Formats: sequence, structure tokens, C-alpha cells
Amino acid sequence: MRNVSTFTLMLAALFFLHAPVAVQAQTASSADSAGNFVYKPPMRGAPARRVGGATRGSGDSGLVLNVLAPDQTGLTTLAQPTLYWYASKATNTSIEVTLIADNAEVPVLSKNLALTAAGVQSIDLAQLGVTLKPDTDYEWYVSAVPDADQRSKDVTSGGAIRRVAIDPAVRARADAAGERAAPGVYAEAGLWYDA
Repeated sequence: MRNVSTFTLMLAALFFLHAPVAVQAQTASSADSAGNFVYKPPMRGAPARRVGGATRGSGDSGLVLNVLAPDQTGLTTLAQPTLYWYASKATNTSIEVTLIADNAEVPVLSKNLALTAAGVQSIDLAQLGVTLKPDTDYEWYVSAVPDADQRSKDVTSGGAIRRVAIDPAVRARADAAGERAAPGVYAEAGLWYDA
């Protein structure tokens, strides 16, 4: 009886060890056929700069904010990109979006927004008249501010962005790829905010 139990356990272990490999292979091939893009971050050796935010028992319980940005500084060739972020739910709490250059003391942008729906949100820098300077690092944050006098209660998520010159070869590949495939070219080139 002991041998049967040992055999059954070994068989189950082998099954579970090989099952994830089959699922991963199926998922990868499905992603390739669906035309999903793979972002390849630039090799800069920079530390992670993205910050995630969620409530911790006070304020707007259960609210989660996440900027849609890579862990390291995300690159863009656009002077006025659109920044995206996610909110887990609508809230009456004041939402503040801030953009500040690394070498500045005053934000380039500080805007209060209403958050009337959950899901992916956007802020278009062109509509706000904000232009990123070339080769300048910026940090941007989305914060739920339940109490302006107690900013330690804020739920904040942030990321970093840098405007760079586009490589002519990347532009040529993106133009040749067409509108639907161009984001994949930009993602592969490490241009997060252009993808």
C-alpha cells in the first residue's frame, strides 16, 4: 500500500511540475498570434522609480491607484505625451496629478481632477499646454488626497518619464509597420510612452 501511495504522489508531482510549462507555452503562442507587444526597457542600469498606491485602512478604503509606467524611467519621443493610470473605483476624494522635473522645485503641472469612474484614466499633456524638455527626467504622480492638511494619508502612485530624440531607424520601421503595428516597434525600441 505504501508503494502505491508513493507512486501516486510521484505521479501527481510530475503532473503539476509539467502542467505550468504546457500552460506557459500555450499562453506565449496565443500572445504571439494575438499581436501583443513586448516592451524592452532601455539598458540604463537605473534603479526602479515607479511607486504603487493603495489605502491602508484610513481615507477611501479599498482605493488602488497605479500609474501605467515601467519600473524604470519610461522614454518618449513626444513633446506632449498622454499619461495613463488606473483607479480601482470611483471616489469623491480629490485626485491630484503632479509632474515635476528632477532638477526643479516647482511642479510643471499640478492639476486636481474628479474621478467619476473606475478603470484606466488619462491625462493629455497637450490639452494642458505642458511640454517636456528634451533629455530631462520628470516624475509624475497621481494622488488621492483625502485630507489636504494630512498629506501622509494620501494614496499615491508615481512613475518617471524622459523625452529623448527618436532614432531615425526606429521611425522608419514604425512608419513602414503602419499605424496598428507601430506601437510594437516603439515598445521593442524601449519607448514606453510612445507605444
